[in-house]
Amino acid sequence: MSEKTLDKLRPGEKGRVVKVSGGNDISRRLLAMGVIRGTGIEVERVAPLGDPIEVKIKSYHLSFRKEEAANIIVEVD
Repeated sequence: MSEKTLDKLRPGEKGRVVKVSGGNDISRRLLAMGVIRGTGIEVERVAPLGDPIEVKIKSYHLSFRKEEAANIIVEVD
């Protein structure tokens, strides 16, 4: 298995969150949305210019900006 940042994944790729990096505000916001280590995540759609990125985490959908997704490190299945 390999590790990538979430912004590098393509639609349909799945994995588990390994680490959330970035400044305190960004990481706190992502953690509050349920993006915590060990959580399964799947990329559903990426906008044509790469922003936003729509993912499914747990049983709900979230959209991230590319710079937010770059702070989420995922172990790809």
